[in-house]
Amino acid sequence: MAQAAVIASLCGAAAVPTANQRPAAVASRADVEIELTHGGRRRSYVLHVPARRGGSALPVLIAFHGGGGNAPGFRDYAGLNVVADREGFIVAYPNGTGALRNVLLTFNAGKNCCGPAQRQGLDDVGFAMAVVDDVARREKIDRSRVYATGHSNGAIMAYRLAAERADAIAAIAPVAGAMSLDRFAPSRPVPVLHIHSVDDPRALYEGGTGPSFPGTDNRVQHAPVQAALDSWIRKNGCQARPASAEVRRGKAGSAEATHTATRLVYTPCSTGAEVVHWKLTVAGHGWPGGNAPVREQLSGPRTSVINAAEEIWAFVSRFTTAPR
Repeated sequence: MAQAAVIASLCGAAAVPTANQRPAAVASRADVEIELTHGGRRRSYVLHVPARRGGSALPVLIAFHGGGGNAPGFRDYAGLNVVADREGFIVAYPNGTGALRNVLLTFNAGKNCCGPAQRQGLDDVGFAMAVVDDVARREKIDRSRVYATGHSNGAIMAYRLAAERADAIAAIAPVAGAMSLDRFAPSRPVPVLHIHSVDDPRALYEGGTGPSFPGTDNRVQHAPVQAALDSWIRKNGCQARPASAEVRRGKAGSAEATHTATRLVYTPCSTGAEVVHWKLTVAGHGWPGGNAPVREQLSGPRTSVINAAEEIWAFVSRFTTAPR
């Protein structure tokens, strides 16, 4: 069983009690970094709880950082906390693993990805569910509304979590990373929103070996985006050919004037679990609409033609694992 203890607080947050006593609910929207033991390793995650909660159980969004990043860094650029405070949901940002604390961290997202976490066969799916269990000890959560998103390596991790724990994940929204698994056999359909640029120079849209992670010689063989979508289209009983529901373009006269985002919708779906794809052009590997760190700006042009955080919540929040 995962044992939890707070190792640090961020933004002046109050300390959270250890696992020896039942943790009190986090009192404000300030974030805390929480440590737990899973698989014989000390692991951690950053917890964000909105100040506006009321008395109802809150949805939870698990948000996986990209390869080489960490939870606080992803929190700072993804913009998810702003949406969480407005809409009233919890965000849990797991930290991957690496040789150094909070430096060059990765998740074991399955076949080919990523880094030491994958080579060592770490149980990051189990860790993610341990994070959910730990959040549930601290806050009143809605187990039927647990969602996942992630960037790059984190996107691939979100796919793996949905495939292996479809019973617990109501919907996912991966960004700039396609599913790469040896075995795809989810126990139930899971709604999917995928956001990706065809001009991404790192997580190659058509598949292939991407460039080395910054500061390493670690490269990843990426799966084609459409292959990942097709697996879920079949599982979810969706129409094989998409309808173009919306096209957005960058502001005329701006640096993003040539950027586009096309929303492809694979409906109807016989199971009710939709598959939607925001297909971007010109934009690079960065998180759309986010405050990209310098290392992400080196992976192609940033874009605000869509805001990933807003699109993610608008999609996943419509779904639940509860029987209809």
